[in-house]
Amino acid sequence: MKRYSIKIAVLFCACFVVSIAAFTQTPAPAPAPAAKAPADKAASFDPALLQPATLREKAPAEYDVKFVTTAGEFTIKVTRAWAPIGADRFYNLVRHHFYDGAAFFRVLPGFMAQFGLSAYPEVSKAWEHATIKDDPIVQSNHRGFVSFATAGLNTRTTQIFINFGNNEALDRSGFSAFAVVTEGMEVVDKLYTGYGEGAPQGRGPDQGLIGDRGRAYLEKGFPKLDTIRSATIVPAAQESAPAK
Repeated sequence: MKRYSIKIAVLFCACFVVSIAAFTQTPAPAPAPAAKAPADKAASFDPALLQPATLREKAPAEYDVKFVTTAGEFTIKVTRAWAPIGADRFYNLVRHHFYDGAAFFRVLPGFMAQFGLSAYPEVSKAWEHATIKDDPIVQSNHRGFVSFATAGLNTRTTQIFINFGNNEALDRSGFSAFAVVTEGMEVVDKLYTGYGEGAPQGRGPDQGLIGDRGRAYLEKGFPKLDTIRSATIVPAAQESAPAK
């Protein structure tokens, strides 16, 4: 079975952050909520997603992306100057609905919420080796900022994470923030955390099996995970016509 090891670096950083958190008092976890209904199932995916090399459109200088999820809605603003390579990759993924149906499969309280493995195994396979180069660090990984996950130098593909805390330590490992949550951070805070760290370190989902089996694997074994119903680019506001 092919392993989707693409986020090992984030895993190592998670261990580092958790080791620091062990020296501070943290609240007891809230009781697990009732199982949520699965995200709406699209009939299929955009066939263009099977050819990553063709999705290279340059992103606008700034753009907003609205996420509709099983926990509610939130919006992130992407600033291309912060990380142009990452901003362009994310723009193309969202335009072709890559994230629709995807799960927040690794949500660690006080650290981050990670997502970006497709609901469709065919799509995950197509993007497994579609890496992009790193961007220099311009913005730090503070609360609400969004970065790509990596497995080392120049290995970013499709997975991203939203910082729950101020994770400046990630800057030194090359995680370049390209966006920030501007509306609905309280929704991000509500994402289901009950499964904890992913396999094999924890009892959460195995990334390799997500890649191999897609949404079916998660719905069967991890039904409480929050999922993305849609992620869409918000049209830029048009300037009002001058009064006559």
